[in-house]
Amino acid sequence: MSKRIGVVMGGLSAEREVSLNTGLGVLAALQEKGHDAVGIDWKDGTSLAVLLAEHGIGVVWNALHGTYGEDGAVQGLCTCLGIPCTGSGILASALAMDKVMSKRIFESNGVPTPRWQLLPGRGDGPADGSDADLALAAWSLPLVVKPSSEGSSVGVSVVEDRADLAAAVALARKHHGPVIVEEYIAGTEVFVGILDGVVLGSVEVKPAGKFYDYEAKYKRNDTRYLLPPELDRAIVARVEQHALAAYNALGCSGHARPDLRIDTAGNAFVLEVNTLPGMTKTSLMPKIAKAAGLDYGTLCERILASAR
Repeated sequence: MSKRIGVVMGGLSAEREVSLNTGLGVLAALQEKGHDAVGIDWKDGTSLAVLLAEHGIGVVWNALHGTYGEDGAVQGLCTCLGIPCTGSGILASALAMDKVMSKRIFESNGVPTPRWQLLPGRGDGPADGSDADLALAAWSLPLVVKPSSEGSSVGVSVVEDRADLAAAVALARKHHGPVIVEEYIAGTEVFVGILDGVVLGSVEVKPAGKFYDYEAKYKRNDTRYLLPPELDRAIVARVEQHALAAYNALGCSGHARPDLRIDTAGNAFVLEVNTLPGMTKTSLMPKIAKAAGLDYGTLCERILASAR
């Protein structure tokens, strides 16, 4: 690709630090492959459109995560500017980032997903989460409480004691969107890598804590990654089938990473689809790709080739 590549990173979301790590890894890989690539650190107070113009960018490798980067906003800007961009398009990005809309689309397409309920988000419900007890009186524990429009498990809690419900809702309300409460699926966490509509493979993750949260992803070194998953082949096949169905239901394109949990009976449930999954060299997508025979640099190039 002869156009100058802008690896857009940083951004304005709670995931800025992770995005910078992703972006620097992708930038180095593309430069090592001989591409004319530059890093674009979009930070508060700057205009992304101006930055792209100043650097003469002809194609965007979108290394942003979270709000404004993963939710269709940057995808829309690139479309208006006539600049191809990696990842899913405007609508699919917005739908996948909005966990409420994702849930509704999964359900309407027969994609299994955990039972859920909505609570008001920031500004619409008490900041201290004091409404949680009454609103969730009919639910048995444990529960998962999370904001509906964040990624990287930002603001997510697994609640096992009713005394902790209010604090979990209060935490979720510090972030974007309404609060989603989900049935906790006890079992195994599996993450599926998809590239251009084809399943690359999957990884079973065994975190030391209750689930694969922000700390387990980026700050701990005791998380175990099993490639391929240590599950019955029929279960893995079903997991990957549901993952691809979720990707297609949302209208995704390019690379994505659906996240699922498998209960003790072998039933798989799609939690969400990450349309801009982490791409640090220790992230799940590169691990899955490596197991499928794609090294990190080649994966970055394959994603670049999918820019639309």
